[in-house]
Amino acid sequence: MKVDILTGTLGKALGGALGGYIAGPLPVIYLLRQRARPYLFSNALPPAVVGAALAAPEIVEAADDLRAALFRNAAHWRAGLTAAGFSLLPGEHPIIPVMIGDAPKAQAFARALDARGVMVSAFFYPVVPHGRARIRTQMNAKLSLQDLDFALSAFAEAGREVGVI
Repeated sequence: MKVDILTGTLGKALGGALGGYIAGPLPVIYLLRQRARPYLFSNALPPAVVGAALAAPEIVEAADDLRAALFRNAAHWRAGLTAAGFSLLPGEHPIIPVMIGDAPKAQAFARALDARGVMVSAFFYPVVPHGRARIRTQMNAKLSLQDLDFALSAFAEAGREVGVI
């Protein structure tokens, strides 16, 4: 397949969490620079973001140990939440949504977790569909099993307190 225009993000996966790119023939790029509304009202990316995006693929290719730790932590986290009685979206991805359903209950749960030293955000409509409120957790390779067990304990306590489990 021949691709004429390629777009991409420089978001979380590439360490920049900011901006994106369009690659293609020079006349297309010139046209987009003059006519694309988002481009007209934006600024150039900071050099640090560009540097991080350029270095990220090399770091990712050499990070088998971190990738293994990430998936080990995600499996431990998912198993602990499931054992505690939480409803999760299925999968092996390191982003693990804890399904609550009710927006006010998700917000109360987030406050109860914060009181226990675990900072989370409740996601609810219009970010997710009505009745599909959740706490979005995202695993990290650098967390220890002790860190995860601390948070699992807080999730179980807060879940019982708020009536989520």
